[in-house]
Amino acid sequence: MKQKRNISVEILHADDDIIVVNKPSGLIVHRAPGYPDGTLCDILLKDFPDMAGVGSDERPGVVHRLDRDTSGVTVFARTQRAYLALRREFENHGRVRKTYLAVLHGAPKPQTGTLNTLVGRKPFDAKRMAVVDHNGKNAITHWTVLSKHGGLSLVEFIIETGRMHQIRVHAAHLGHPIAGDSLYGDQVRDRRMARTPSRPLLHAVELSLPHPASRRMVTFAAEPPADIIYAR
Repeated sequence: MKQKRNISVEILHADDDIIVVNKPSGLIVHRAPGYPDGTLCDILLKDFPDMAGVGSDERPGVVHRLDRDTSGVTVFARTQRAYLALRREFENHGRVRKTYLAVLHGAPKPQTGTLNTLVGRKPFDAKRMAVVDHNGKNAITHWTVLSKHGGLSLVEFIIETGRMHQIRVHAAHLGHPIAGDSLYGDQVRDRRMARTPSRPLLHAVELSLPHPASRRMVTFAAEPPADIIYAR
């Protein structure tokens, strides 16, 4: 399976050390089995060839990832020094702040809260992650309900950790899965929506981190796409 061709990628910021982009939904970040080309890395390498070999040949410049169907802010390193500095920040859960918006079925109660659980592979289902009692990694997610409309809610999530499918798993664990999420969601309720979602309605709206050169905090934001803002 190959990626879609001629995908436009918005560059939010670029300097000698980093590239920040607004990743569109449906685009995988780096090459993987079944995705030999047409990835976000391939697109960026055309304009930023110095990214090649930074980190690894298979994942040039990649310091963190978004799921294929998640849109929003993601950062890439242009130098090995920047790569190592950013990886330390992401892996140690230092000053990096990752903020997401999601459309959920129903609304979590209370309106604001925090989940601090272990997340690991779901027993007997290698494709899914789950909240587990053991053999998992610590996952911390803060949520705030921003608005409610027609059985849906717009929720802000801030994550302190970066576990695989963390927000999707935690939203389902709260009993309010992300709309359009075929892996952890509720397809019956998806079909009842005015427009059936074509992907999990999850968007990385803002990313704050210490710049690898200056060490000063910088913040980048990506306007939510139309499917995330379901009511204004």
